[in-house]
Amino acid sequence: MMNTTKFKIAVSIVGFCLLGMFGTAQAAEPVGAALCVSCHDEEDLPDMSNSPHAIGVKKPPMSAAAAALASRPMGDVLNSGAPDCITCHGASDKHAHKPPGPDLRPRPDRTFNKVFGKVSAIPEADRSRVCQTCHDKDSKRALWLGSQHQAADVACDSCHQVHTNKDKVLNKVTQPDVCYTCHKEQRTQMNKPSHHPVPEGKMTCADCHNAHGSAGPKLAKRDSTNATCYTCHAEKRGPFVHQHDPVAEDCSNCHTPHGSTVAAMLKTRAPLLCQQCHTPHVAGGVGALGAPVTALTGGKNVANIWQGRSCMNCHTQVHGSNSPSATNATLPLLMR
Repeated sequence: MMNTTKFKIAVSIVGFCLLGMFGTAQAAEPVGAALCVSCHDEEDLPDMSNSPHAIGVKKPPMSAAAAALASRPMGDVLNSGAPDCITCHGASDKHAHKPPGPDLRPRPDRTFNKVFGKVSAIPEADRSRVCQTCHDKDSKRALWLGSQHQAADVACDSCHQVHTNKDKVLNKVTQPDVCYTCHKEQRTQMNKPSHHPVPEGKMTCADCHNAHGSAGPKLAKRDSTNATCYTCHAEKRGPFVHQHDPVAEDCSNCHTPHGSTVAAMLKTRAPLLCQQCHTPHVAGGVGALGAPVTALTGGKNVANIWQGRSCMNCHTQVHGSNSPSATNATLPLLMR
């Protein structure tokens, strides 16, 4: 009888201890990002399960998102180096624990621009600096400081969206629309008949430009305009025995890279383009194509040939030629 009584007392004590421990665990406030998602459920946190910044399963309910934190790269409570909500938005104690008195809950310590029209009061440089704590460890972003975008107060969140599975900047089809928000002239040029296949979704602005900074002109990915063009147009690189100097200097001397009303994205049609450097000459005086030669023109035909490809009907190798040999008297004509 005595042993039975002692056993019941012991069981009761253990039960009360377990109950106390369980009650304490239930009452304990979640910490870190788990506290954030306890309020910000799927209505505030769109599906970002496939995003590098994901913190939970698809459209997480509050409890599921909090439970998933420990198993996701974003918010891994076992990895002190893993980013979570607080990494970007700050501890935001006043936001998490609304102080008595104010009618509105204070905003988080750091807020960012949102598609819904909310504009952050945090300076652009400070917002970008948050992103740079993780995204400044590769060569693509090494030249951000001092770049045109950085100097123009363009922040990372001016172009990128974090809380989404589909950041428009990272998609070939939608990326140009983000760039056109500021670069409206380039959108007009891309709609001209001769253009790079950006509207067709085969190229993006990032194929030629590094928006995060570059040593080249106009944020070109390579150190020069020509080097950038040669990444696709390698056949124009040379070296050639007979070099066309304007071509070797800069492709944009003749071409406009975003689009033109002239074939091959030329700035203007031949022979007008060629005559910006070359004095026109007689084409045999054949019919209406030849003009009278006068003393004023020094034996040159000022009318030249105004039909078809004009100069390029004969001078076909305008980017450079390896024929004829260097000892031939006609070496600068770029005819074959």
